[in-house]
This record gives sequence, C-alpha cells and structure tokens, in this order.
Amino acid sequence: MKAFLVSAKELHGRNLDGSVEIFDCRFALNDPDAGRAAFEGRRIPGANYVDLEEDLSGTIEADTARHPLPSPNAWLEKVAHLGLSSDKMIVAYDDGHGMFAARLWWMLSWAGLENIGLLNGGFAEWSRLGLPVEGGDESVVAEPAEFVGLFDHKRYVDADYVLAHLDSEETLIVDAREPERYRGEKEPLDKKAGCIPGAINRHFVQNLSEGLFKSPDQLEAEFKQLLDGVEPSRVIHSCGSGVTACHNLFAMEYCGLEGSRLYSGSWSDWILDSSRPIQTVTT
Repeated sequence: MKAFLVSAKELHGRNLDGSVEIFDCRFALNDPDAGRAAFEGRRIPGANYVDLEEDLSGTIEADTARHPLPSPNAWLEKVAHLGLSSDKMIVAYDDGHGMFAARLWWMLSWAGLENIGLLNGGFAEWSRLGLPVEGGDESVVAEPAEFVGLFDHKRYVDADYVLAHLDSEETLIVDAREPERYRGEKEPLDKKAGCIPGAINRHFVQNLSEGLFKSPDQLEAEFKQLLDGVEPSRVIHSCGSGVTACHNLFAMEYCGLEGSRLYSGSWSDWILDSSRPIQTVTT
C-alpha cells in the first residue's frame, strides 16, 4: 500500500489548481454527531465529509465488531458515489492525529486506489497556518464514478486467523490502543478489558511529534526496535475496532516497512466469542 503525507501548504496549492480531492474524516467516538458539526462549522474549502460509522463501516449488529468493514460491493458503491477515481490525488484529514483519515486511506487502498495521502497535522495544522476555511452544510456534489475495485483481501485477517496463529512465530500482533487499555486497566468502549495474548503495544500517537508525523527514518528505527527482527509481512495490527490500527499500518508503510496486515475487527470482535483467550498485562 502506498502511503504518503501532504503538507498543509502543498494541499492549499493543489486545492487552488484543482488537482486534488479532499475528504474530511473528523469524528468523535463519544459523540457521533461532532464530526459533521465540525465540518459544517469550519472545513477546508471543497472538502467532502466522510463519516466513520455511516460511510467507513458496514452494518453494525450484535454479532459484529463496533466498526466492521462493509462488504466489497457496498464499499464500491460508496466509493462510486463519492466520485472517486484514480485521476486526482486524494487527501484525507481529521482533527489532527490522523486516526480516522488513516481508516479512509486503508479502505481506499484495499479497494485498489493508490494516490491517497494524509494531510500531515490535519485540520489543526491547516488552522494553525491560517489557511482558508469555509462553512455550511453543503458538500461538493460529485458525479458517480465508474470504478472497478481491485480488492486485496490478503491485507487483512479475521479472528479465526489470529486465533490459529496465537502461538506461531509467523505473526506478531501490534495493539494501537492506549497502554492502559492494552494492559486491561480500563476499558471505556468495550465490554471486556485486556488484550489478545502475545500482543505488544504501540499507542498510535507515538507516530507523531508535536502534532505531525515523525520522519520516515525515525519511524523506521522505532518500529524496527519494537518488532525486534520480525518481518513487516508478519505483523498484524489491532486496536479497539480496526480504526487506530490503520494509523500504525500507515506509519509502517510510510517509512518503508511494507506488507503488514490489519485485524479488521480488532478487540471489539475478539471478545464476541467467550472462548477466545484474553490477556492482561502487569507493569
């Protein structure tokens, strides 16, 4: 998966010359309406809004994770109605961290699009530089695109795969949640606390420094130390529901450690079956 960053100044220039499509992915897990409200209040000119639960998740039911992937056909239909194609650069942003923008990056890459970047620093950086904004509830109306997805289903795994490889040297699970949630000390979102046995922790915010992504060299050094000789292709990224895990996956791809995979359901999927083992980590 190709991963790259776009600075706020570069995005502003591309926006002026019409060579980019911009998507606002702001969202709050504790307030699902906050993202759209923020978009309608102040946004990058020309941006369209993409909602984590309405657009970037499938149907949520009692036996699914909190943010399950939509079916390929459903996602292709959504991509078409967003007017997306491979003709222009696509740039996604959220408030700043990039956790929700990275989910859109992963899902578009999964469907076969390649020219997708994240706004480094997100809307916070755009605002800090005093770049133009607009408001209102109107999005740009895009003509549906004719897009045929080339899905790479090897880019993600399910619970059965993770369970079958728990004690295998072929895989290493990297958990992107806060250390307290990873260790099982607290759990504000899911019904059980803990982590998948054998998982190691890298909170996704460690990919950032002062609101911006760290340099590729620094990220590469940190991830190599974390993985301790494990090949990137053996890494499986997990989190609470398959969102912040995309941030770690993006960071690895960005720094040249390519080929890691996403456990799309993550912790909220893992705990649906009480027979799956749970680990708590003591400090």
